[in-house]
Amino acid sequence: MVEPWQDTTLPAHVRAADLLARMTAEEKTAQLTSVWIGADADADGGGASDVAPGQHTYAARSAALDALLPHGLGHLTRPFGTVPVAPAEGVARLAELQRTIRAGNRFALPAIAHEECLTGFTAWQATVLPTPLAWGATYDPALITEMAQAVGVSMRAVGVHQGLAPVLDVVRDPRWGRTEETIGEDPYLVGTIGTAYVRGLQSAGIVATLKHFAGYSASRAARNHAPASLGPRELADVIVPPFEMAVRDGGARSVMPAYNDVDGLPAHAHGGLLTQLLRTRWQFTGTVVSDYYGVSLLEEAHRIAADEGRAARLALAAGVDVELPAARCFDPAAPPPEDLLDRAALRVLTQKCELGLLDPDWEPVMDGVPGTDGETVDLNPPHLRELARKVAEESVVLLANDSGVLPLGAGPRIAVVGPLADEQAAMLGCYTFPRHVGVHHPELPTGVQVPTLAEALRAEFPDAVFVDDPAAADVCLAVVGDRSGLFGRGSSGEGCDAEDLQLPYGQGEILDEAMASGVPVVIVVLSGRPYALGRWADRAAAVVQAFFPGQEGGGAVAGVLSGRVNPSGRLPVGVPRSPGGQPAPYLAPPLGRHGFPSSVDPTPLYPFGHGLSYTTFSWSQPLCDTWEFATDGETALRLTVRNTGHRPGTEVVQLYLHDPVGTVARPEVRLVGYARVPLEAGASAEVHATFPADLAAYTGADGRRVVEPGALELRIAASSAHVHHTVPLTLTGPVREVGHERRMSCETRVK
Repeated sequence: MVEPWQDTTLPAHVRAADLLARMTAEEKTAQLTSVWIGADADADGGGASDVAPGQHTYAARSAALDALLPHGLGHLTRPFGTVPVAPAEGVARLAELQRTIRAGNRFALPAIAHEECLTGFTAWQATVLPTPLAWGATYDPALITEMAQAVGVSMRAVGVHQGLAPVLDVVRDPRWGRTEETIGEDPYLVGTIGTAYVRGLQSAGIVATLKHFAGYSASRAARNHAPASLGPRELADVIVPPFEMAVRDGGARSVMPAYNDVDGLPAHAHGGLLTQLLRTRWQFTGTVVSDYYGVSLLEEAHRIAADEGRAARLALAAGVDVELPAARCFDPAAPPPEDLLDRAALRVLTQKCELGLLDPDWEPVMDGVPGTDGETVDLNPPHLRELARKVAEESVVLLANDSGVLPLGAGPRIAVVGPLADEQAAMLGCYTFPRHVGVHHPELPTGVQVPTLAEALRAEFPDAVFVDDPAAADVCLAVVGDRSGLFGRGSSGEGCDAEDLQLPYGQGEILDEAMASGVPVVIVVLSGRPYALGRWADRAAAVVQAFFPGQEGGGAVAGVLSGRVNPSGRLPVGVPRSPGGQPAPYLAPPLGRHGFPSSVDPTPLYPFGHGLSYTTFSWSQPLCDTWEFATDGETALRLTVRNTGHRPGTEVVQLYLHDPVGTVARPEVRLVGYARVPLEAGASAEVHATFPADLAAYTGADGRRVVEPGALELRIAASSAHVHHTVPLTLTGPVREVGHERRMSCETRVK
């Protein structure tokens, strides 16, 4: 007889509720826990390395699998991403582990296996994709959806169910080490690109996990885990919207709270965020999973709980459903209050049902999926490598080329200098497997081919002569930037915060020496954050920026230098002029910009949205359906973009909103729409955009989000500082309060 919870014709929540009613308190609590096998192994002895704060300390005090088996298990933590394991071996191990878990509990329930997937599937021999800051530089949501779907297919094929991505933190200070994991400094760009990633990943059957909710990137002095000094309007209008968009428009099924506190209240105990906002106002029905040891940190770092049990109750009451990465505070032997327990367990069981884990015919690995026949598991297939190449190429930003030295001609004498020119680390973000785990296993190969820039240049310029002395060259390529790492083991990455934005490792001196040679110097920055380049801006022949572009990044950057790739990337975060006067985020109101009250000029050297091409474009005067419409209305506009140069290229049309007068201080401009426009030489295309009045909404002094009548300006621009046309608009009618149902995007089409 098939029980209701096993009946696949019934809705997931009905099946989950039936199963919940049959469970003991210990079995329910076990569904809220995870096991991280191998996390407490000695890194020097070939085991796991610290990839979470306090990992080895906490892992040694976490519940073992054998102790949890009789009650069941909610999650399995990183079966592929903890130590290097060959893909076929990993599939077999995970399948056997799931069989053990099923055999250990009376309902034969498997666990949800989760993995990191911020730069592709974080597993040995898996394709290494560009870091999320590079996704932002593409301004190409469709491509990011395709990329994420391919990543999801590879994960689901080997038995993984949930991915801990994307990061939707909005950059507020690029000194923060995790800037490389973000998509940029604008909530609209972060929201649209992040939502695209969620759609792609979940279309492959993988639960996307939004992180870090909320305020993590706004920490004081850009220090990891530091308190966030956020006012309610900055939280509502800058930090939160990307998460709202990904929940509502992307259908995200999981959310991860942040490590920080907001005004003294840690996110893992913040019922206002996790219940009132996320569930009541946004109607989110998925699971909230803790960041690694985030519940324990309520006791040991935030010190708002006297012991582990109290930390568990605070987190559950706020809205956390699952303790990751291991069972420390959520203890089946000491179940929490019944109402909190049932609420969280029902959500976890519902998600398991949606994933098919409650079905009678469930198997650990999907049948009929190519590459999972035991011996041939390919996590770096041609399709994913091609997507890695395309994302990398679209993300490279040409910042300056005043001398016209780029693209480089055929057969030049090229000097390549800088410590990162011939180093794989310059291509890889901190959440790539080689930099996350592989650095602790030097005896093993990288797992995938990652050409350095020097290697890619030799392939790109087979007729060139490469020399060591810039003075003996026609052009010098000075390669500078970051090595990613974790917790101080790099210049960029989690726990690798910067005191200022000067180039690390003394690389400024390398640029000075190159400039002194008298030959044209092209600065190539391979980094996880923007660095101050004003010291060399007037002397550099050209400047190229790439944000940890992944395994295909060397070829992408070399292709831009040669002209094989016409650069189309645009900055997702401004590049500062001076290391200490880094630009405030471009969303700053007037007093946050340069002015007489301060001697410090925070104006960026290269602004948000900036990027050059090897061709030229003309923009027609925009036509607008109406310049006056109601506070609940919309208008449509269109303009023609023409490639006036001699080679194919892509322009990125950006729409910014300027509100001349508000009831609170407002950003001078903010992004409200964009469109990539690829064009052959001499070709043209029409860009159509629909601007709803809802996009003018902001949070007023009374805490309500409103659309107000009055004058607006829509600026049609090539960057936040390079405006082609200004369209004056007038909103009419009453002040209108808007909520979760408001329109959050500007629909654009290229014809």
